[in-house]
Amino acid sequence: MPISMYQASVPQFKKMLLNLSAILKKAEEYADSNKIDPTALLGARLFPNMFNLIKQVQIACDQAKNGCSRLAGIEPIKFADDEVSFSDLQHRITKTIQFLDTLKADQIDNSEDREINFSIREYQFNFKGQQFLLSWVIPNFYFHLTTAYDLLRHNGLDVGKSDYLGPK
Repeated sequence: MPISMYQASVPQFKKMLLNLSAILKKAEEYADSNKIDPTALLGARLFPNMFNLIKQVQIACDQAKNGCSRLAGIEPIKFADDEVSFSDLQHRITKTIQFLDTLKADQIDNSEDREINFSIREYQFNFKGQQFLLSWVIPNFYFHLTTAYDLLRHNGLDVGKSDYLGPK
């Protein structure tokens, strides 16, 4: 049986957001135990023109909630982007997962041919559902999730592939 649009999205995003949550918890404990100002980690960037850790987490959450909303044919909910602490980021992840939990398989399955049109700043995007999920949402979600992981790893957090992939 082929994998459904729902199976390829919601459960995977939830799993990886839970893994990110666990990594952020380790990062907060790491900062505390090493007397590192948490804002040093939260504001960390891999390069000056890249987003910091906070923005990476925000965008990963947005890709999951906005992508699944659009696949379900509903207007994406908006978050304020006002996170400044590890606790705030945990709350954003929790809100994202709670939203994903409201979506049912029958809202997303068979959305392969759904017209998905949206804009970001001055850019207009037009996709069919499957193309949107496979070429926009999933790659963007994992890019920002991986960049958040890499920022923390680069700053000395002892995490590895098993933290990123999480429990089976």
